[in-house]
Amino acid sequence: MKANNINRMTWMMIAGTVIVCAVLMNSCMESQKVAGKSGVQLWAENCQRCHNTPSPNTFSHEQWVTIGMHMQTRAQLTEKERDKIVAFLTQ
Repeated sequence: MKANNINRMTWMMIAGTVIVCAVLMNSCMESQKVAGKSGVQLWAENCQRCHNTPSPNTFSHEQWVTIGMHMQTRAQLTEKERDKIVAFLTQ
């Protein structure tokens, strides 16, 4: 009986490890997808779907940085996505 419990625990640990590895690999793939996108692509996918966004000249660089930080939280953007979008809007 004791050997059976150890065997079951071993399999549970292996299954847990496999699940964690799968999740980590998936998040890396998502990061690579984001890394390959430009600020304009990210802006179109994340901002324009909800907003009729203003012209980039409407706000100063500092204002776009502040707006980017606010929208990062609201739109659940990564820091890289936010930085690329703000860089596009302030170029």
